Amino acid sequence: MSRSKPSTEPKTPKGSAAPSPTAERVIKKYPNRRLYDTTSSSYITLAQVRELVMSREHFAVRDAKTGEDLTRSILLQIILEEEAGGSPMFTEAMLSNIIRFYGHAMQGFMGSYLEKNIQSFMEIQAKLADQSKGLTPEMWSQFLTMQSPLMQGVMGNYLEQSKNMFLQMQEQMNRQTEQMWGAFGLKR
Repeated sequence: MSRSKPSTEPKTPKGSAAPSPTAERVIKKYPNRRLYDTTSSSYITLAQVRELVMSREHFAVRDAKTGEDLTRSILLQIILEEEAGGSPMFTEAMLSNIIRFYGHAMQGFMGSYLEKNIQSFMEIQAKLADQSKGLTPEMWSQFLTMQSPLMQGVMGNYLEQSKNMFLQMQEQMNRQTEQMWGAFGLKR
């Protein structure tokens, strides 16, 4: 009598339906650090998770035993690999400044501030991509030549908007602090 080798792959319960196209794609992380994509029923690499991000696929990474959400951890791991890969996006000064915001009174605002700024930057990038569709190499060269002053203007406006948004958040925080002190009968 021959014995079959036990499978190391997770089993799906009998009678379970395939996930709907709108369902969140779930990736399970096992203690051996392997990632299992429940949609494709196969193990995947961190590079393949990066591809899901690049294709804007909605997914969540969950601990296989506890169900804890590990998505942020995996995304940070991808960023770490990208940063170590040759042409980093973040300077040491920028990373140091981000670290300094942890535990700071403005920590809660910093995440939304960065998120809004990146979203604005992506919108600018999309507009430029729309403007450049269908250009020949010669036209593309002319387009880039014209875009340099335009980009400087757009980036200047973007940075000014960003600065104003940050100042507004700071003013809001000051008002909230003064209200809190006032509730305790204290004045600054």
